Amino acid sequence: MFSTRLILLCALASLPTAATRPAPAITEQSVRRVATLHTARAVHTATPLLSGDILIVGGMTEGGGAAASAELVDPRDNSTRDVGSLVTARHGHSATLLPDGRVLVAGGYNGDYLASLEMYDPSSKRFRPAGSLAEPRSGHTATMLPDGRILFTGGVGTGWTFLRSAGLYDPATARSESVGSMTVPRESHVAALLEDGRVLIVGGHAGRRENMVVYSSAEIFSPTTRQFTPAASMRTPRHKHDAVKLHDGRILVLGGADRTDRTYFATTEIYNPRTDRFDTGPTMANERYKIAGTTVVLPDGGVLVTSGARTAELFDATAQRFREVTGGLSAAFRFAAAAPLHDGDVLITGGYDDRSRITNGVWRFEHR
Repeated sequence: MFSTRLILLCALASLPTAATRPAPAITEQSVRRVATLHTARAVHTATPLLSGDILIVGGMTEGGGAAASAELVDPRDNSTRDVGSLVTARHGHSATLLPDGRVLVAGGYNGDYLASLEMYDPSSKRFRPAGSLAEPRSGHTATMLPDGRILFTGGVGTGWTFLRSAGLYDPATARSESVGSMTVPRESHVAALLEDGRVLIVGGHAGRRENMVVYSSAEIFSPTTRQFTPAASMRTPRHKHDAVKLHDGRILVLGGADRTDRTYFATTEIYNPRTDRFDTGPTMANERYKIAGTTVVLPDGGVLVTSGARTAELFDATAQRFREVTGGLSAAFRFAAAAPLHDGDVLITGGYDDRSRITNGVWRFEHR
């Protein structure tokens, strides 16, 4: 099927005069708004399905409530439609695509911290209960291991408790179990799967306001020993940041904030698992925080940073530099969600601005 951009290019070529020419075609790489969600939401999830559709689940709504609704975005025509409804409304949850095409939705918050799990089945377009986590958690990380199990780390639990704990869930048996604890409790941290199957946990914080501690520390979970061991520390303590694995196996850590949540970072660091070392990376054009899960590695090895500022940026791993992308968002939306599309584009949804106004916007990065 031709993309919208190719159709526009063909139309331009067939028109003889500038007077009748339509609007210019989309530039080589750009971001533009393409659709509207049925529900404005932030702190939600966006998961690419095997069909190519993007599943949007839950999130925080205007007024601070939790959404039970879910939507599908069809990238073929940028249409949105409601699909099913969660058994339990939630935000601050995780959503993990399983190899069989189902999506596991885990934990979150809706006035209570949740341990419940739900499974979305794309064949029926329905959510069904799928057991429980070993304990309630919100703002955690979820990482699929090579054997198909999912590792959950940290977050916040009952009584606003910052969690050191971690657990494993096996989709084949629908069973959860606790594993060894992290070296420190962490919320607003990130996790990245290393090429050898271990999981790197980076940064985050514990405590609130004057008692908050933001970490530069990192640690590694081994599926073999089921334990966490300290790794090298970052050069800058940061939370509400993001991390992705580059094509060469190194981990790019970017953005975040300090303990005041008033100083945001444009800095990056790159972790080398062979040397267990964080090196200073190139600086982004924009300071960004509250961006976990919104950075996407593209098929060509580049990295798209989508949220936390009004413009997206591309990281060229070969040239080791960032550059801004044409077009942008209408605000520096935070706690948005991003998902890669089959054609190399990226979909960016929701989030809230500096006035805590939540958006129903859908933007598309077009990578040609």
